[in-house]
Amino acid sequence: MSITRRLLGAMALGTTVALAAPALAQNFPTQQITMVIPFGAGGPTDIVGRMLAEVMGRDLGQPVVVQNVGGGGGTIGVQRVVQARNDGHTILYTNIGLATQPTLYRRLAYNPVTDLEPFGLVTATPMVISVRPNFPGTTLADFLTFARERRDGVNLANVGLGSASQLCGTLLQAALGINFTSVAFTGSGAVFPELMAGRLDVYCDQTTSSLPFVRENRIRGIAMTTATRLPQAPDIPTAAEAGLPGFEVAIWHGMYAPRGTPQPVIARLNQALRVAIQDQAVVARLNDLASPPEPLNRVTPEAHRAYLAAEIERWRPILQAAGQFAD
Repeated sequence: MSITRRLLGAMALGTTVALAAPALAQNFPTQQITMVIPFGAGGPTDIVGRMLAEVMGRDLGQPVVVQNVGGGGGTIGVQRVVQARNDGHTILYTNIGLATQPTLYRRLAYNPVTDLEPFGLVTATPMVISVRPNFPGTTLADFLTFARERRDGVNLANVGLGSASQLCGTLLQAALGINFTSVAFTGSGAVFPELMAGRLDVYCDQTTSSLPFVRENRIRGIAMTTATRLPQAPDIPTAAEAGLPGFEVAIWHGMYAPRGTPQPVIARLNQALRVAIQDQAVVARLNDLASPPEPLNRVTPEAHRAYLAAEIERWRPILQAAGQFAD
């Protein structure tokens, strides 16, 4: 075959691919979409993910069904998506834990930056430091006194290494200068009954799951990880007010597809996500839970990819200094 014919063939193939791309986006999705959430049902990530799934499904014209794949600090669910077909029908909704996994897991089976296609940040959620309802005190200072005097230790819940609750708990122990006894669960949905029953002492989790229980007086919020008090929970002091200056933690969330998912499909998923985070009911609910949607200029694949890479580098020295690894 002559060089000219080969060049013409390549040009024709390129034209075919270029023409196919808009058609791919127009036809997508062709079936139900599975949204993998790598934590148990009822937890903070699950609560928001299900709200988004419902609205995205309406916009996409196909149901978006949540599949909870807990365990491994979120890594099992992430790997499920990394290994899925890259046609956009399997997506991932997860949190900041994706940025800590490359440090916590020294033999991680995937690279979050290169093995996933980010298509939009969603929220940045504050944390609530909560104690059991029968805790003998009402403030962080009371908790500190309790922790120092308790000879058999303080039980601190988390939902796995690298999870939001584990990160907050690690920072809390470092700030207080006290080591707690960590008790791991597969998801927040399993933690709260134990905390409410008084079998756990303290838990640091996102407002999306904690505030409803605080409002019902089923657990006691003693500090918020924000710079200022939240209007959604004005009676809970900030950690700084409670005696921990500079203790601020926000847990961001985002959505991903497997590596190699066609860009027209990524664009369509991003469009559906943008529709969801502007839905009036979703916005109202997220604001009520002190987890407002991100500004639209951050809900892009480009902004999300850059932020993920930066967060991996931000958390690396912090986690290495803590000396805790999952393998």
